Amino acid sequence: MGTLVRAFALGIFATSLVACGLGGGGPATPAPNASGDALQRGLAAHQAGKLDDAIKLYYQALEVDPTNKFAFFNLGQIEHTRNHLVSAEAWYRLALESDKNMPQPLYNLALVRQVLGDSTESASLLRRVIAIEPNNAGAHWNLGLALRSLGQTADANAEFATAQRLDARLTPPPSASVRPSPTR
Repeated sequence: MGTLVRAFALGIFATSLVACGLGGGGPATPAPNASGDALQRGLAAHQAGKLDDAIKLYYQALEVDPTNKFAFFNLGQIEHTRNHLVSAEAWYRLALESDKNMPQPLYNLALVRQVLGDSTESASLLRRVIAIEPNNAGAHWNLGLALRSLGQTADANAEFATAQRLDARLTPPPSASVRPSPTR
């Protein structure tokens, strides 16, 4: 019940942010469950760029399943895309409460924390992503950025080299002022 109340409170907060005013990849796709219909329609709206419709449908999914990690993550991704970082962070953390090892919210939360200036937490989150997905080139590259901002140049260069080995299109950024790669 506490999660449901928290989800609705965050929903009201997120809706107010949307009314007042990064993303790459697509929304997370869930396995079928009790809230599957609303979630699937939300995914379709999300992928079609109908974000307000997607938000409503994700809330409907949460009414049926108040711990739906996919609805939480996708709401976070929408807020992240809209540059509502505080709200995006809250949604990603709710997704992680439902599944602490879900790589997508870990990765995106790391990007949010880096943009907000918390390279230490960003690096920690990216290490968790890498533990789950060792061949995630983007996680290695962004870990390099976080480590560079922490002054750990040798470790950062090792992460950039790993990222480039995994994806030759990635190269070390020319300066420490480069921003993290887009969300996935």
